[in-house]
Amino acid sequence: MPAPMLLVKGENLTAAQFTLSDPALHINKVVISANGHYAQLWLSASPAHSQTIQINVRTPNGQTSSGYSFSPRHNSSDSVAGFSSKDVMYLIMIDRFADGDPTNDGPDHAAELAKPRGWHGGDLRGVTQHLDYLQQLGITTVWITPVYQNHDSQSYHGYGATDMYAVDDHFGTLDDLKDLASALHARHMKLVFDTVPNHIGPNHPWVRDSPDTTWFHGTLEHHTIAQGDFAPLTNPHAPWRDQHNVTEGWFANTLPDLNQEDPAVARYLIQNSIWWIEQAGLDGLRIDTFPYVARPFWQSFHAQLHALYPHLTTVGEVFNSDPTITSTFAGGVTRAGIDTGLDTPFDFPSYSALRDVFLKDAPMTKLADVLRLDNLYPHPERLVPFVGNHDTARFLSDPATTPHTLELAFAILTTMRGMPEIYSGDEIAMRGGEDPDNRRDFPGGFTPTQNDAFTTASRTPEQQQSFTTLQTLLALRHSHPALQTGDEQLLHADQNVLVYVRTLHTPTQPDQRILVAVNKAAQPSDTIVNIDDTALEGAQHANILYGSSEATLTPTTLTLHLPPQTAAIFDLK
Repeated sequence: MPAPMLLVKGENLTAAQFTLSDPALHINKVVISANGHYAQLWLSASPAHSQTIQINVRTPNGQTSSGYSFSPRHNSSDSVAGFSSKDVMYLIMIDRFADGDPTNDGPDHAAELAKPRGWHGGDLRGVTQHLDYLQQLGITTVWITPVYQNHDSQSYHGYGATDMYAVDDHFGTLDDLKDLASALHARHMKLVFDTVPNHIGPNHPWVRDSPDTTWFHGTLEHHTIAQGDFAPLTNPHAPWRDQHNVTEGWFANTLPDLNQEDPAVARYLIQNSIWWIEQAGLDGLRIDTFPYVARPFWQSFHAQLHALYPHLTTVGEVFNSDPTITSTFAGGVTRAGIDTGLDTPFDFPSYSALRDVFLKDAPMTKLADVLRLDNLYPHPERLVPFVGNHDTARFLSDPATTPHTLELAFAILTTMRGMPEIYSGDEIAMRGGEDPDNRRDFPGGFTPTQNDAFTTASRTPEQQQSFTTLQTLLALRHSHPALQTGDEQLLHADQNVLVYVRTLHTPTQPDQRILVAVNKAAQPSDTIVNIDDTALEGAQHANILYGSSEATLTPTTLTLHLPPQTAAIFDLK
């Protein structure tokens, strides 16, 4: 832990003097809260080796001591691996996935189950117990929602922390988190931890007893409300008046907004992330409400974490459909301020375009327009596209859609540039409207159940069809590296048809060229593509890998015979 700040909580600390049992450790600065309940101990460095030190405190009224342990670094053989476009991410809302340990369900479990926003019993053991299912589907990376202690009747989601250094007892224990990480790593899978440096929960002790008056933006009684329009943050002509409610407002008017401009808050949050990474050997962080925190903090946050963990990958939630806005938060971009250092934002622009294309009959050119702006990102190949998550209505919630529509969206999602993210349940055609209906319990994760979607024998025909479709697409993606890391070239887009090719260049073998074509119309399409001066130039054969379409090649053209509502994937030689 680089030069740690230890936050000590107690009583009558106003005139306290602190010393440490290790004479080699020095306290550079002590900051005591006005009410004597907190003391910040700013150390000059970490100990030279792992040890438990005694923090000694003396006041005019007495003295006491408390132990604090500096643990050894995480085992290097189980080091932080990071994730990339070679991976497939699966989002699990812990409370709604599977109940692996009924003993932590709480005394009012039956009543909670009946509440749409209650605690339903899902836990970390439930995730660990279903890793076979995830591997069979083709998942390589698991993103779990926050495990922080959330002592609130409706904080099953984990985003209202009351203790950022504790696993909520509904989810299990810290050992359960470590067991999940170890089980994933044993399978060569990765774990992404959901972290929330922007805010805490309204029941956190700091809200009514703050370590410092500068700990929050505003107070419980007097604060502004967070606004979700990020455009002023990217507009060089916008006044501070239009910006401060993004970075200083309380999210949903209820979640206390931490003041990361305060050095102690910044140090606390960075140390907290380091602690979690060390505890479980995390491979990546999903960062909640990313634009709501000012950029200087993110630059420091990423500089310190990447120095400690060069392979750690971070993905930030930038909930906006405009690539000119979303891209400004990517690491390496400084046109809207200093570099955040973020490895990648989620690809909300392509999410929005995919929804419009398949749910609102927007033309395929809308998705092409989003892809055209990939040059705004230093690393568009790192983007994380998706068709739904825990904050959006389920893809199939629209009455006009069918699992077949979802298949077309999955075909694009699993073959386009970037790393696809799958929201738990989409692979089995789950329905659900806006929050909390989009967070229904996973069938089979809770007892009693009549439909265990974790097992092939118990799935409904619709569930099995959707599962098999995605499983087939992910297996195809796994077996063709061009779909993971290849260049993407868009060959054709019109109202109903999208055609693109992923090309992987290798020095010792012929280029791998995988062609993807999707026709969303209710009518067949014969699409002719001019292949002169394209990645397909010189191709002579098109071997079908997925679907039942046909492709005809001449030296200058490719003709695709696409049935109605069809996705087709070809290997071109």
